[in-house]
Amino acid sequence: MLGAAAVCVTAAGCSHDSTSAAGRPDPAPATAAPVPTGAGFDRANPATWKLPLEAYLMSDEELSQLGRAMSSLTEDCMRDAGRSNYRALPQLPKAGPKTLTDQRYGSHDAVLAGTRGYHPDAAEKAAHDAAVEAMVASGTRGEDAVAENGCGQQAKQRIGDAQAGFQLAERLANEAFLKAKQEPEVTAAFTQWSACMKESGYNYREPLDASDDPKFGREVTKAEIDTALTDLKCRTRTDVAWIWYEAEARLQKDAAEKNAQALHAARTNLDSTVKNISAVLAGKR
Repeated sequence: MLGAAAVCVTAAGCSHDSTSAAGRPDPAPATAAPVPTGAGFDRANPATWKLPLEAYLMSDEELSQLGRAMSSLTEDCMRDAGRSNYRALPQLPKAGPKTLTDQRYGSHDAVLAGTRGYHPDAAEKAAHDAAVEAMVASGTRGEDAVAENGCGQQAKQRIGDAQAGFQLAERLANEAFLKAKQEPEVTAAFTQWSACMKESGYNYREPLDASDDPKFGREVTKAEIDTALTDLKCRTRTDVAWIWYEAEARLQKDAAEKNAQALHAARTNLDSTVKNISAVLAGKR
């Protein structure tokens, strides 16, 4: 993170002046939800933050295992159907966010911003693009498409419907993300961040407006890098990502409490799916 006069770097938080950068009193803080701060938590690194509804979603590792299990079962089914040369498409290497909260509230990596602006790491992007090209080149032949679809359905029946297991949590999380943007303390932080950006000649209303600016295309430009670095400076000064995160965490906690029974049932089904996935992969070793 770039340094700034009002940087807030401790897990316990820090005090703020009672008057905003625009000269208006800050809104009274809402009652904060208990913020998960387990092992690996770093107040200065949004990628380490956790949200309450993550407990009802599949982890990255579980999603990866799901993909491997589906591919393995589909290949077995296709072989039984006489298509022994069929190979499932490989999983794509990740390029971009590493966790649910990594870049959820915008850019936060000063080193990456200084070389890539809002683009992902160059090596990760190259590996991802190469895998996509290989996937296109070795895509399913037309005559295999119907058979592959049927085999995929069979695999899904054996493993379970993972998406149904986390669909509710995913929807509630998306709703909380959008609702958090309307919370008084978040809109005030957005206003302060926007005012900070204007000091350097940038006209953006909300933090994600900068990274989503359509003028930033496929190629990294100096203008994009300059914008991203100014963005980071203003994020540090206003603490906007943390304020936004705390609001969303509170809203997610409320949603989890209101939907506790349905979420518990969905998590139980998801756990069953995860066990089925492990059984499939164990049988392939």
